[in-house]
Amino acid sequence: MADEATAAELLAAARDGNDLAFGRLVGPLRDELRAHCYRMLGSVHDAEDVVQDTLDRAWRSLARFEDRGSIRPWLYKIATNRALTLIESRGRRELPADLDPAGGEVAWLEPYPDSLMAWTAGLGPEARAVARESVELAFVAALQHLSAVQRAVLLLRDVLGYAAREVADLLDTTVAAVNSALQRARKNLAELLPPTTQRQALGELGEAGSRELARRYAAAWEAGDVDAIVAMLAEDAKYSMPPLAAWFEGREGIRGFLLGGPLKGRWRMLPARANGQLAFGTYLWDEQRAAYLPAGLDLLVVRGGQVAEVVSFLEADFADFGLPEEVR
Repeated sequence: MADEATAAELLAAARDGNDLAFGRLVGPLRDELRAHCYRMLGSVHDAEDVVQDTLDRAWRSLARFEDRGSIRPWLYKIATNRALTLIESRGRRELPADLDPAGGEVAWLEPYPDSLMAWTAGLGPEARAVARESVELAFVAALQHLSAVQRAVLLLRDVLGYAAREVADLLDTTVAAVNSALQRARKNLAELLPPTTQRQALGELGEAGSRELARRYAAAWEAGDVDAIVAMLAEDAKYSMPPLAAWFEGREGIRGFLLGGPLKGRWRMLPARANGQLAFGTYLWDEQRAAYLPAGLDLLVVRGGQVAEVVSFLEADFADFGLPEEVR
């Protein structure tokens, strides 16, 4: 971020109509705003749309901005309120294993490329850990089950570190309302979240252990070895493939599914990173193209050294995760 003097100069120039100065002023904040909107909305594409809308609105309204030392809270105010409006019109996003059968039309949670978290490198160790844990799939999925206001308050207070008075100003409400929403949000989230984050789980394995787990998982799939795959699963493991609503649970349930379909084909697995978790671009052999073609982005949830859940995003854009269009 530009230093205070430079930021003041850029703001003054932007108010005079210099769009390049405005771009320099808000550019360093774009990635963190996208991460915030992704947490709120569960969609990278919706988050990007909200960020673009936020910056457009900020540019058009710059003359009304009250300069209190930083443009950052103002941008978060606009972005959060735009996200709240979108939630009202579109509802929450789901994973198949969390789906309410009576929920009507479904919008699916989307994976988040780790490459979009590069901005956290400038944070301190504790803030960086909080920022990265807050895009883990389980955390974002749990957030979707909070009310929109609870979601916003919890993120602004516990992830971004704003004080209750600041959050009240950002959401145009009272401190008492913020504290009440935060208390309910924390209680609800504690009931929804697993006890261990993916950062902690992978940290317990260590870097070498994580690499070995990834190697074994990929090798088992490429060998079509269902016994090896199932041996890596937790007893209550889950396997889902959004946008398909069906999902499978337990070692035997997953074994039956794999033998009945996926393992009839030939696979290649390329390592990737999404939501701070182990992930693979999965490629299925296509005889006509004589190549392995994208089939899904698999995110692995690890607990106690075992694979507790696999979420295979069948419609993920491989390019967003630095993965090739085919493997030969």
